[in-house]
Amino acid sequence: MIHGEALTLTGKPSAAAGTSWPWSSAVEFRREVPPWRRLTQQAWIPDRIPAPAAPRSRGVSKLRRRDSKPEMAVRRLLYARGLRYRVCFRVPGQRRRTIDIAFVGARLAVYIDGCFWHGCPEHAHLPKVNAGWWTRKIAMNQARDAAANGQLAGLGWTVLRFWEHEDPEDVVRQVVATFESARTRRPASTR
Repeated sequence: MIHGEALTLTGKPSAAAGTSWPWSSAVEFRREVPPWRRLTQQAWIPDRIPAPAAPRSRGVSKLRRRDSKPEMAVRRLLYARGLRYRVCFRVPGQRRRTIDIAFVGARLAVYIDGCFWHGCPEHAHLPKVNAGWWTRKIAMNQARDAAANGQLAGLGWTVLRFWEHEDPEDVVRQVVATFESARTRRPASTR
């Protein structure tokens, strides 16, 4: 029995009462249910956020997780400078989290975060439709980013995060400077 419900048992068969619940074939159960937890004839309606509309859901599902324009601009410039890196490198110890651009030898992780999805302080805006869901979604993304940063820092990685609106040349300058300092700190491995 759910907390806050009163259950009444009557001897009437459910066919006479007109209910269509499969488990109440012998007797009718009358529930005095609080208004915050209603039962309908079809099914229980949970307290949840409604799913986005079908056309919007299709559009969002086609968004790129990798190879976005800002990320590609930074990667082209890094490659032109002679730096080699891994793309979508898995965070050590995590199955589903990846690093956008990883310099494994230098233990340098570079992320190019989208302004909308990661809550940029300059360009952040929330949709008016289903604003509560979007607020929680972006907060969860930021918490996941912080957890990945902490885990990588605990493993000895340097993490650099940039917004998609930042100039790719400035991003590359900072990445190269950090890469050079990380390479001088870490002795070359002997094979």
